[in-house]
Amino acid sequence: MISDPFQYSLEDFYIGENQNPLIPPEDFTEWLKAGARTISLYEPKLHGAAMPRVQMESDGKLLSVINFTSYNYLGLNKHPETIAAAQAALLEYGTGACGSPLLCGMTDLHAKFEEELSSFLGTESTIVYTSGYIAALAALSAVLRRGDVAIADSKMHMSAVEGVRLSRAKLATFEHNDPQSLAQCLDQHKGKRRLVLLEGLYSMDGDFPRLPELLDVTESHGVDVFLDEAHSILTCGPRGAGAAEHFGVASRIGLKYTSLSKSFAALGGGVSGSQRIMDYVRMYGNGYGFSVALPASVIASLRAALTVGKTGANLRERLWSNGQYLRTKLNEIGVDTGRSASFIVPIMIGSDRKLMYDLCHQMRRRGLFLPPVDYPVVPQDQIRFRASVTAMHTREDIDEALNIIEDTVVRALGKRT
Repeated sequence: MISDPFQYSLEDFYIGENQNPLIPPEDFTEWLKAGARTISLYEPKLHGAAMPRVQMESDGKLLSVINFTSYNYLGLNKHPETIAAAQAALLEYGTGACGSPLLCGMTDLHAKFEEELSSFLGTESTIVYTSGYIAALAALSAVLRRGDVAIADSKMHMSAVEGVRLSRAKLATFEHNDPQSLAQCLDQHKGKRRLVLLEGLYSMDGDFPRLPELLDVTESHGVDVFLDEAHSILTCGPRGAGAAEHFGVASRIGLKYTSLSKSFAALGGGVSGSQRIMDYVRMYGNGYGFSVALPASVIASLRAALTVGKTGANLRERLWSNGQYLRTKLNEIGVDTGRSASFIVPIMIGSDRKLMYDLCHQMRRRGLFLPPVDYPVVPQDQIRFRASVTAMHTREDIDEALNIIEDTVVRALGKRT
């Protein structure tokens, strides 16, 4: 019998003992029941678009909350140009593609968007997938094989990790953002086919990679890089072309991964590179050929989002200004924001899981929607809330959120110490 659900995490129930794989571990079912109040914080039902203020269901009630959870960084999911483009395509092309892009799902809109995204990123070719997760999974499982070594930053996203596992290549990690650790790891696996995996903006810590230095290391070893620009695309660089543009190293990246569900405010993922490697990935990354293509209405909204994003310097400026304002004010009231240097702002709690979930309930009742991030997603002593600021948040939104955080998180952490 589980009396204290906070003594356990998802890691404790990963392997069951029942001979029937469709019967989960009994302790897992008990844990879910014992932690029902905690579990209720996940999968909240939002009534409306993912904008800075939204209504959501909580404990059977409809609450108006400040939304610091969404990836709608530039506010493009309600932009008039993205909405109009989607509506027009919906009327012309219907609700779905109804086929794999290799067979009949590819439309003229899909082809144009892949060409436009390639041109934007400075690559020869792009493949668009139905989800960002599938994009990373398919691309990495296509280019890697048993006997290869993927050398990943220790903070690399799970989609990349799963892609390496699917390929049956070896996964090796180096210390976060540490060129010397990367060099040692590359030396350790010398003689193998190797690929280095990095992110353009790390999703849990909100920090940049030391990209120029890390690329100096990879190039000295003759190894290419897969760069995950999920959170940095449209938000970083003069034109929004990501961290590679921000650091002036776009031509030094072998494969560029792009999420289409964050700043692009729709869904899907793209992988871009040379024509030669993308022709290969198109045939061997099964997530492309064995998935239905994105609806044309989604593709039309993505094309509009790219157009707005390329000329959206004012939106990017507002986004980064809001991120800096939130970080500065949180630090002033004694909140540890970790390594963050962006609009992704962790609010570090430590290791007290019960406290984190209690605070989450308190903040929601007060009108602040912040996601808890628990182990094993982050280390056990670094559990946190993660605030995602957008260009659409006003200073009034942020100040109100800060007041709630000060009254709940800061007060609770102060009492604990």
